Amino acid sequence: MWQPEIDEINKRQEFAEKLGGEKNIKRQHDTGRLTARERIKALLDDNSFHEYGALTGKATYSEDGSFLESTPANIIIGKGKVNKMKVVVSADDFTVRGGSSEAASPEKMVFAENLALDLQVPLIRLVDAAGGSIKILEKNQSTKIPGYAQWNMAEMLGQAPVVGVALGPCAGLGAVRVVASHFSVMVKEKSQVFAAGPYVVGPGVNEYVTKEELGGSQVHVHKSGVVQNEAKDEEDAFEQVKAFLSYLPSNVHNLPERIELEDSVDRCEDELASIIPRDKRKVYNMRKILKLIFDEGSLFEIGKFHGRSTITMFGRLNGYPVGIMANDPYIYGGSMSAESAEKIAYFVDLCDTFHLPVVNLVDQPGVSIGTQAENKGTIKKAINAMMAISQVNIPWSTVFVRRSFGVAGAAYAPRGRANVRYAWPSAHWGSIPVEGGVEAAFRKELSASENSEQELKNLIDYYRKFESPFRTAERFGIEEMIDPRNTRPVLCEWVEEAYALLPQLVGVRKRTMRL
Repeated sequence: MWQPEIDEINKRQEFAEKLGGEKNIKRQHDTGRLTARERIKALLDDNSFHEYGALTGKATYSEDGSFLESTPANIIIGKGKVNKMKVVVSADDFTVRGGSSEAASPEKMVFAENLALDLQVPLIRLVDAAGGSIKILEKNQSTKIPGYAQWNMAEMLGQAPVVGVALGPCAGLGAVRVVASHFSVMVKEKSQVFAAGPYVVGPGVNEYVTKEELGGSQVHVHKSGVVQNEAKDEEDAFEQVKAFLSYLPSNVHNLPERIELEDSVDRCEDELASIIPRDKRKVYNMRKILKLIFDEGSLFEIGKFHGRSTITMFGRLNGYPVGIMANDPYIYGGSMSAESAEKIAYFVDLCDTFHLPVVNLVDQPGVSIGTQAENKGTIKKAINAMMAISQVNIPWSTVFVRRSFGVAGAAYAPRGRANVRYAWPSAHWGSIPVEGGVEAAFRKELSASENSEQELKNLIDYYRKFESPFRTAERFGIEEMIDPRNTRPVLCEWVEEAYALLPQLVGVRKRTMRL
């Protein structure tokens, strides 16, 4: 009977459950943060967690070699389920050596990454890691070249969903594990992401700032776009993770799952017929349009605070998951900024990787202009967004709701393949808007006119009639003009056809995600 050894397994497991001890657990709770094991329990379905490497850690022994006690490694890994979808999860334990990535067991972290790749299931990283530790040099009696040879990070991004959740200070490798993902979220005022923390930055570049000033959500969600979403607390972060995964297949060899929803495919909203103002100078609420078209309660926005002139969302049509892009006229008129171009490239890569058909609602006045836009290299980033769109294999539908002009206006759909395009009566397009185009083309004539204002108005009225989408439809320049109220039924019919095509497209893309 191996009862003594069985008893030792249980005893070691008890030490693993104690994490870094009561004092450190209290300190974690006092900062308003859960422990690693509490986070896993909050995220996963009840009783679904199967842990690996629980006994990994630093043990002490008596003189006769008997086990006395141990301090667990500061990363917990295992598999479980999120809304019945199998996942692999890794959770940093900040109560043990501040979650330092170098003080952790790197083998455990890499094992979790490769396990998700081998099982072809989503990987969720719950990151609360302080980065490297100088004290590790004494322990190892040497330094090492950075990196982990067996970590197949790029391959994983092309195979199964990866989620990074920042739940505390995430420095160095911790930052990498948050950012190198398909979806990232950080908790407002409780988490920070940076290449190096304030204690390194201060003497390093003579900048003395707080953790929040250096890498809080106001920096990386609202400004840099390094992290997609912000959560009000840890519970909200976990709910966002669950929502994100609900639209995706478990890996690229499967299709996104349709769910039954109580929302009629024939629903036609009268408000859509009047929501676009006739006065081109007036704006409207694009998010309201999306709510009126897509399945009720199905919208999940990604990257709301970065590249705000473009809206990117997941949603459903007749229960089928789709990617959604739309312009927000409240932000720079909906024009393509450097930030929104980067956001578009990321989003279409994400949808293409996991076979989500895309619906693009277009009100695009063009690429952002001015000295600030030129300094950011906006035109180059706009072309990069156009290239990303042109490379997708997924079904795509375009709905022109208002404007489509210039280089950005051309980046509305992939080329060289079937792409169904619909236009509302409010739509108009061209290489340049009539108002600005007339003024530029007739500058000399207008300057010589005795009544330049009236002459300009007459010219605009004359050329504006050519802007009518009906003129384009006469030449089959647009496939279908539709009553805005019929947009949902039309798209619900399209999505059925799109999902019928998808089985031919499953599998690994030739390129992985562009983050």
